[in-house]
Amino acid sequence: MTILQKVRNHFINAFRELFLYHHSSLEFRAKLFAAIIAANPSAGECEYAVVAKAGLQIYDDPDRSNSLLLTVHEYVDKVTKNNGLDLDTLLADIVRDLRDLPRYSQKINVLQLRPLLDCHHDEENRIYQERMLELFTNLREEYMNGAQSFEGR
Repeated sequence: MTILQKVRNHFINAFRELFLYHHSSLEFRAKLFAAIIAANPSAGECEYAVVAKAGLQIYDDPDRSNSLLLTVHEYVDKVTKNNGLDLDTLLADIVRDLRDLPRYSQKINVLQLRPLLDCHHDEENRIYQERMLELFTNLREEYMNGAQSFEGR
């Protein structure tokens, strides 16, 4: 990736609300990845490689995939550097987003999140991350069922 492409991607990410179609959907996915990554204090390049791969699978567009990756970096940095966001607040944001927009439950793909657990071997962190995946699975089921019953009215 050239310097010009990197600058362009950072610019687009900085102003994603203006330049990215469905930026809130991308941010929701970024929060899911960031929550799992931030639960591991020794997270590194392996996790971001998983996000990059998943981003290409989700969007099939390198620019949008890079925006996802940069947004995940942003959320993880905020959590790990105590910059106005902690892990509990991030999880509460995910739940709030689902409550406000139940269709986002379709964007929870545990199969794309699970490879993040293979990036380290700390059993305690892995258990914590598995619990988050269980939470995301339960939220997906709850809000998918709620969205279907709401649409049926």
